[in-house]
Amino acid sequence: MGQLFDTIRQLVAEEKYVVGQHASERLEERGIMEWQVVAGLEDADLIAERPDATPNPAVEVRECLPDGTEFKAVWSHLRQSGVAKLGTVHFFDRG
Repeated sequence: MGQLFDTIRQLVAEEKYVVGQHASERLEERGIMEWQVVAGLEDADLIAERPDATPNPAVEVRECLPDGTEFKAVWSHLRQSGVAKLGTVHFFDRG
């Protein structure tokens, strides 16, 4: 476990990523900036890796905002495009 996570982290580090419409809306709703999710991925903790997820393999990670607030981010690997995609973000302790 972790190979997909490593691939996604590498793509994001190389700025080869996109932010999905759903994720963009959730970021705005939750007051999280895109750069915070991108920067947080380097030190994120892997929660789950779903290599067989459809339509694209995905990982769920625990990230942290500068104030210490933890949140979950879901990143997928768009193999055909060779990019990572931020699918959604949400707080653990909020509805």
